[in-house]
Amino acid sequence: MTKPLFPRPDDPGSSFIDLLRVNNLEPPVPDSDVSETFTLAHGTTVLAIRYADGALVAGDRRATSGHIISHRSIEKVFAADKYSGIAIAGAAGPAVEMVKLFQLQLEHYEKVEGHVLSLEGKANQLSQMIRNNLPAAMQGLAVVPIFAGFDRYDDQGRLFQFDVTGGRYEERDYATSGSGSLHAGTVIKINFANGMSRDAVINLAIEALFQAADDDSASGLPDLIRGIYPVVATITSDGFERVADDELAERTDSLIDQLRSAAGADQGNALAKGGDAR
Repeated sequence: MTKPLFPRPDDPGSSFIDLLRVNNLEPPVPDSDVSETFTLAHGTTVLAIRYADGALVAGDRRATSGHIISHRSIEKVFAADKYSGIAIAGAAGPAVEMVKLFQLQLEHYEKVEGHVLSLEGKANQLSQMIRNNLPAAMQGLAVVPIFAGFDRYDDQGRLFQFDVTGGRYEERDYATSGSGSLHAGTVIKINFANGMSRDAVINLAIEALFQAADDDSASGLPDLIRGIYPVVATITSDGFERVADDELAERTDSLIDQLRSAAGADQGNALAKGGDAR
């Protein structure tokens, strides 16, 4: 099998997306409102936080179809390559497909060019893919991910947020997306501090997702019966590493104990005030 040759105007270069386009292998764009025709699963709350050693990405495990829980253990956080990760929100099917294509695009670029694409270049590539998905988004298949990674040139974590048109925005401290993003972002905003440790930032991510799920029905709380916990991953100079479920279970139990203690203290204070009033 020989390598295909292209005339200069049609040469896709190192872009796997352009290679698909030149060979007419792009998936067809829907011509009607798919969301009204089919029951679609949607991923909900995802977040990314920058900390001392790099960046953290996390997401809850629930996918919903309208008011129905369609999946309880969907994964919304993926490694894009060794030093970057992507967290998906929006229509689950197209989102997962975009992640797979993005991973392949980065690998294709490295093989063709002989070096790794810069972190900003990866964010730009993802932005283009989201922009190309806009016609499908207009039919109810919107995908709005978060991208984060460790920049080996700057020796720090970096975060990128997007909108449905492909707009790319670098965030300094944290980013959230999905139906519970407002609640998760509020928790992070209140508790974030520069130079947080790994332990502190994981605890903050767990609490942000927990509080988001407490107020947003489309986001899932940790399922202690089934042993389903959020997907949390750190990206540092050592690369992308997923936090083990055993560690997440221990940290979740600790958070629940803190919330119970706080609720008990508040109830006791309320009773004491009521007694004073009498």
